[in-house]
Amino acid sequence: MPPKYAQLVQALQRRIEAGTYPPGSLLPSEHQLIQEFSVSRPTVVAALRVLREQGWIESQQGKGRFVRGRPAMASVEPNRPGQAYLTNPETDAPGELIEAGAAAVPNRVAALLGVDPKSRAFLRRRLIARGGEPTELVSFWLPLELSEGTDLTSGEALAQGLRQHLQSRKGVRFDHIVEQITARMPTAQEAKQLGMPKNIPLLAVFGAVRDASGSPLVVVEVLLPADRHELEDAYPVR
Repeated sequence: MPPKYAQLVQALQRRIEAGTYPPGSLLPSEHQLIQEFSVSRPTVVAALRVLREQGWIESQQGKGRFVRGRPAMASVEPNRPGQAYLTNPETDAPGELIEAGAAAVPNRVAALLGVDPKSRAFLRRRLIARGGEPTELVSFWLPLELSEGTDLTSGEALAQGLRQHLQSRKGVRFDHIVEQITARMPTAQEAKQLGMPKNIPLLAVFGAVRDASGSPLVVVEVLLPADRHELEDAYPVR
């Protein structure tokens, strides 16, 4: 079953699409949503953040949250979790550090990073939680020498995105990302960490970051339980 915040997101989206909350109307307050849906305030806050990020609602200081309606294609921001975790501060995504240090590189990551399988690279892995419930596993893989002199071993969430941190500490410049999306069954450890059944597949998003010459710098891996997430993109038809 999806976490409570995701269930609340779906319920509010259905009401917006059904016209219960028409465009321009004021969304019920946090307190009203807590009372009606019998959920905690962190759950409501997480759901409202998702709706705002996806363009369903907008916040007006001192007035509340207003309904915009189902996002039109022209206004849909691409849902690219790999890119988001590279650019957004870690403090924007509450979670806990699972691992930070040298680790053997899995085959797919090795191919994207341009290193030999099972060789050692630096790994920073965090378990992200929304509404108090685990939602995704985010891993950054980078050459050991690129991690030296950074704060990537810190147990504290970074106050800046990985891109900005590496740019300021190491002088590297991200140029483009090659993204791959696959599906697989979770390992027993992944299922336990994400609080998901073992018979539900994972969506695995890999983003290989390269510099202007095409040399790989970082690989970000985002593991998403398939029953809790959907990936959406928008692009012009040429």
